Amino acid sequence: MKKKVFAMLLCGLPLMINAQAAFDVLQMSQTELRGTSRFQSMAGAFGALGGDLSTLTQNPAGIGVYRNSDLGITMSLDFNSTTAGTKPNQTTTNETKFNVNNVGYVGVIRLDSQTVPNLNFGFTYNRLNSFNRHYTGGVGLIPTSMSNFIAKRFVNENPYGPYSVSDLWWDDDPEHPFNPYFDYNLDPYTGKYRGYAPWAAVTIFDMPTNGGGYVGIMNADENDRVTGLFQDGTEGDAYYEVDERGHVDEYNIAFGGNIANKVYFGLDFGIVDLDYRSFQGYEEDLDNAYIMADDEDLFTSPIIHNNTYVNWGLYNYLHSEGTGVNFKLGLIWKPVQQLRIGAAVHTPTYYDMRDTYYVCASMDAYQSGNHLYSADKGSNDGYDYSTTYTIKTPWHFLGSVAGVIGTKGVLSLDYEYVANETMRIGDDRNNDDPEITNDVKNYFKPSHIIRVGGEYRVNPNWSLRAGYSIKTSQVENAVNDYECEVSTVGSNPTYQYDNTVHNITCGVGYRYKSFYADLAYVHKIRNSVYNAFSPIDDKYEYIPNVSAEVKDNNNRASLTLGIRF
Repeated sequence: MKKKVFAMLLCGLPLMINAQAAFDVLQMSQTELRGTSRFQSMAGAFGALGGDLSTLTQNPAGIGVYRNSDLGITMSLDFNSTTAGTKPNQTTTNETKFNVNNVGYVGVIRLDSQTVPNLNFGFTYNRLNSFNRHYTGGVGLIPTSMSNFIAKRFVNENPYGPYSVSDLWWDDDPEHPFNPYFDYNLDPYTGKYRGYAPWAAVTIFDMPTNGGGYVGIMNADENDRVTGLFQDGTEGDAYYEVDERGHVDEYNIAFGGNIANKVYFGLDFGIVDLDYRSFQGYEEDLDNAYIMADDEDLFTSPIIHNNTYVNWGLYNYLHSEGTGVNFKLGLIWKPVQQLRIGAAVHTPTYYDMRDTYYVCASMDAYQSGNHLYSADKGSNDGYDYSTTYTIKTPWHFLGSVAGVIGTKGVLSLDYEYVANETMRIGDDRNNDDPEITNDVKNYFKPSHIIRVGGEYRVNPNWSLRAGYSIKTSQVENAVNDYECEVSTVGSNPTYQYDNTVHNITCGVGYRYKSFYADLAYVHKIRNSVYNAFSPIDDKYEYIPNVSAEVKDNNNRASLTLGIRF
């Protein structure tokens, strides 16, 4: 039996090597300010200081500063508040999460040598990132429909020529259900197709007067068969929901020491566990939408748009999980007692990844208040599919300087260069995909992280701390200004990214003999952008997409308990 692909949003067309693309590897590469409370309260400006369990994930030379063994644990409560959209379609979602940010041990081996006074080793667990975020919102009077974006890609971006409706039919084999992620290379009409994702086509309609061209359901015009971007009375609203869950955890094994109490060195081997789950839903309500009069015959049904109404939605579910390894190398130089200079380099984290995913779509069409038809479909007849691939996160380079003010104070400044253009995605044999490599170079630029922190010792038992950090945008201006098309793969045309991330921090520390307790407060401001799909290249200009600002105002309180012996 043949199945129509009209209204199933899944048409086994384009697919790349794997189920991820440039913005997905960016998402998996993110870290945030976490670690011990002392580390957080000084905004992570520890690259030239050391002597803290968190430095193993930043500048491993910090392990060489230790003179006594250290055992500690850090717990936190995260109060997350996410606001999406603009008024009157603005919504705010609040959540509270408990996390264990850091557990670690550093052992000191004292040597009877003035040249190498001690060699140290350490084991730590660090939560590098928590993906937990949920937001919803709406966009009124959208400039175009996701359906127009899909229609344009089907016609213009297909190297085998325009698809006709007959190309979107599939012979249904009960023993081998159709799967849009993998079955593209079995398409008897088109052969293999590499390029853009199989978003396909709850929104794609045959134009019988023009031999099977496609238009979107929002602004179709018979004189523009390619993009269908003429305003012709169709208007509508869009609604979106994003729910993200998961974490990035790192387990560190570090070794280091010092030379004559002047040069401190460290080497760290990290094992990283990544778990990311997301639901992304997108819906449109369109009045005077271009639809077929019925869905029984795609070749002969007339296109109508007077007094019509369409509600349709695309819903993507993704579970990404992987294990990676990385290396870090660091040095700290103390030319005089009052000055420390630090440097470190982090290799990419080399991940082996596995994705499990499911996509479904639904549509209801009306005219003059009368229901014409409904359609819905899920990938692989409702079953999940999975794929494996590899990821390489960016290289990181760090430089730090710190000053010791008498016996009371410390000021520290860190700079970190994140080479986002060095990210890569490959197949499960670690062969980089050249198309995604080009996308990474076109979409992303290096980001810069600046951290500054200070500590003042009130007396031998109590210390006060404060800090600030900023991370700059990771995307090129053309992406942020909507002046280029953005490619995604799989079945999800949605992408998102951060513009700037600020952390304002403070804290207090208490010491009594070998016991210590630290409290930290972190206020995080993250400005992000949600894009339902890419801007549309109409040859003369880029048609705006459906996008929204997303702002996080998160607060974290953390407690570290530990002993030094």
